[in-house]
Amino acid sequence: MNIVILSRDTKLYSTQRLVEAAEQHGHSVRVVDHLKCNLVIEKKKPKVFYRGEELTDVHAIIPRIGASVTFYGTAVVRQFEMMHVFSAVESQALVRSRDKLRSLQILSRAGLGLPKTVFTNYSRDVKTVLEEVGGTPVVIKLLEGTQGLGVVLAENDNAAISVMEAFNGLKARVIVQEFIREAKGADIRAFVIDGHVVGAMKRQAKEGEFRSNLHRGGTAEVIKLSRQEEIAAIKAAKALGLGIAGVDMLQSERGPLILEVNSSPGLEGIERATQKDISGEVIRYIEKHVDIH
Repeated sequence: MNIVILSRDTKLYSTQRLVEAAEQHGHSVRVVDHLKCNLVIEKKKPKVFYRGEELTDVHAIIPRIGASVTFYGTAVVRQFEMMHVFSAVESQALVRSRDKLRSLQILSRAGLGLPKTVFTNYSRDVKTVLEEVGGTPVVIKLLEGTQGLGVVLAENDNAAISVMEAFNGLKARVIVQEFIREAKGADIRAFVIDGHVVGAMKRQAKEGEFRSNLHRGGTAEVIKLSRQEEIAAIKAAKALGLGIAGVDMLQSERGPLILEVNSSPGLEGIERATQKDISGEVIRYIEKHVDIH
């Protein structure tokens, strides 16, 4: 099978591991920078060119699309889909997951537990917003933030008002969420592939920090999910239409609360915490869904 990994950096752990796993399974694999692809659109003849060469005989793609280039990256994925190439992450599911507000609405409709969340259109009535999520402390998130960037914990009303006013002044859209105190700065990342949890880790924020992202200095350890947590993770990935997903959730007194569903979850943290070959699971997922005979 000929597999293309859409990634901007061949040196990234996730990219290297996927290349290794594909080659170990006997496939031909190539890393392509999606930002250097040109898309030719004509009647019934969609084509993708990379560095002047037409990409043909591609059986499957693995999108590793960064949040900052979602628009163009998704267009490249969509073009391959038009060429009847299997994508490990569908273009529409990728778009849904990247829109934080839309994804929360979809998860809510699916009946999943969520931290109480408020979205407003640059409202000046910050006090009412705070009341609607149960008062401070609250977590204020930029809609476009990733890896813990653009996430602020406001401990009291004055801090929340200052942060909201600052973001409003910058015309930056934010959501305000209740702070789940009992989570104690930890969250769970469940890695879901094809409707099954293949690995899970608990991430703990470093001292003095509430964001548990590994990029922010958090630590990770393997965890066995409760049945309720496993069902929530699988249901969240399915609601967004993701065959591969990193589902982030908090442990709370009212059960698991979904924070976010990541369509390009990193492999380094989960593989090191669980000591599992998650990259191989990704390749097996593709093998199951692509018939080249």
